[in-house]
Amino acid sequence: MWKCICGYVIDNVPEKCPHCGAPANKFNQLTENEMKLILNSRATNDIHTELLVLLDNAITLCEKGIELNLDAGCADVFHGIKEYAVINRQNIKAELAGHVSKNKWG
Repeated sequence: MWKCICGYVIDNVPEKCPHCGAPANKFNQLTENEMKLILNSRATNDIHTELLVLLDNAITLCEKGIELNLDAGCADVFHGIKEYAVINRQNIKAELAGHVSKNKWG
């Protein structure tokens, strides 16, 4: 893997950076540890993204359950799960923002 001076990461050195247009000599080959970090970051970010979708679906389902209002026990369960999903959705967004700011997006 190679990294341009602008931060763009690619598997093979191109003639010029697709992001900033820098020439091939502005790319540096990454170490094994740097490559491992990027690959792990990509995998972690993918997991976070999938969890966001699941949490959004959970919120939608809970809202439907709350609207049905079958009984207090069901409503309590739906409210609790919705609260958990909302909090953790925000936690994931904050974590992803941190990854971006630390160049852990890969």
